[in-house]
Amino acid sequence: MDSITQAALGASIAGLVAGKTFGRSALLTGALLGTLPDLDVLIDYGTAVANFTQHRGFSHSLFVLAPVSLLLATLLWRWKPEPGFQRWLLLTALVLLTHPLLDTFTTYGTQLFWPTGRPLAISSIFIIDPLYTLPLLAGCIVFLLRPPAQRAVAAGLVLSSVYLGWSFVAQQVITERVQPALAKAGLADAELLVQPMPFNTVLWRATAITDRQRVEIVTGFLDDDTPLTLEYFPRQPELARAVSQLPEARRLEWFTRGFLDYRASNGKITATDIRLGIPGAHPFTFVLASERGGKLIPGNGERAPRPTMNTGALPLLWARATGAIPVLCLSSLAVPAPGEEC
Repeated sequence: MDSITQAALGASIAGLVAGKTFGRSALLTGALLGTLPDLDVLIDYGTAVANFTQHRGFSHSLFVLAPVSLLLATLLWRWKPEPGFQRWLLLTALVLLTHPLLDTFTTYGTQLFWPTGRPLAISSIFIIDPLYTLPLLAGCIVFLLRPPAQRAVAAGLVLSSVYLGWSFVAQQVITERVQPALAKAGLADAELLVQPMPFNTVLWRATAITDRQRVEIVTGFLDDDTPLTLEYFPRQPELARAVSQLPEARRLEWFTRGFLDYRASNGKITATDIRLGIPGAHPFTFVLASERGGKLIPGNGERAPRPTMNTGALPLLWARATGAIPVLCLSSLAVPAPGEEC
């Protein structure tokens, strides 16, 4: 999740655990601890691909954060003996461990059990979702105005947790909705990713991939009984095979579970993470190799320029979420003309 959300979660937990002892300073302590795992973004691993895939790595591992919690609790206890070692340990452990657990509900990929296993991504909540964050912020604001206000903080934590649970249930409902349409299209065995569209859990995006094509479905809880629209995007398996032995390509395949779009343009072969963002606005594209004289020359995994955000699409996304627009083509972020399909 975003830094504001993680800070609000950490502050809420600290306020609940030690608010009576430290007052408002408990919120600051929790907020700082809550952002600690994300400081790994300051580390340069050498290439853009490495920086992308190493984020949420060791600093989000339960195997690392558990002993770090113990170490920090010991240091903080020696600095301030009150409220006691057990309370310090409860505070540090809850704040640090809930950070990667919450991140796991997003799509990016969290290496919860680093250095073993692959990244985990439940993908039931967008990386920024106001309905999850606002209850936490509200509880913290009440705490600041009338400390320790632990009931308000606890209420914020309960509401945000219930919303997180709802996001998982909603994901299962949408998954069951799209599976028959995919099966009818001959994609019953395709790799499937179901995730919410930006900033909400009302409108959802389902992405199914095979070697040669990708299918996108946008559907929401405010839609009517209109049949689902399947939007097809071709894939280029020959490009995937051409770079399959490159370390950067293997790393991206591992990190994204194969949800990549390979393209050749201006003599360069790129790979785009199609899980994040939406078609036309995927933020992570990497240059893997270049072609010169019929030969493939490995690149250094540099990141291609991020596409310009189309702010004009935001009203369309809102209209699609509310059901005012029954179909929104992802390829163009536009409403199809009457009688036409995406």
